[in-house]
Amino acid sequence: MHPAKRKGGTAERQAAELISRLLQFTVRRRLGAGRTTAAGGDLGDLDGVPDHAIQVASWADVAAAARLKPKEAEQQACHAGVPYAATLVRFRGGTWRVVLTPEQWAAYVRVVLQEGPL
Repeated sequence: MHPAKRKGGTAERQAAELISRLLQFTVRRRLGAGRTTAAGGDLGDLDGVPDHAIQVASWADVAAAARLKPKEAEQQACHAGVPYAATLVRFRGGTWRVVLTPEQWAAYVRVVLQEGPL
């Protein structure tokens, strides 16, 4: 297996474990054909968070990951027919951050304001 592919798989498993622990959902990596629609559209890297397409990035260039991956997640949400997209970016040392476009962030704010404070 190519080292970059192995690194990506490891990051996806770690992200799934993190989200599972934080949300108490069963979150898993999407594998192989499970990542795409019949038309070939990518659905995201993780499965198990309702109404979300989740992209995972573990790149040496975290600025590029933060710039590029949220738009990919947005496209994946469209393919999956779900309203929300998020990107988990892994930084050196294992620190994770969730990265959103302003539009993705605004979607969460609208939901919080409708439901009241957490």
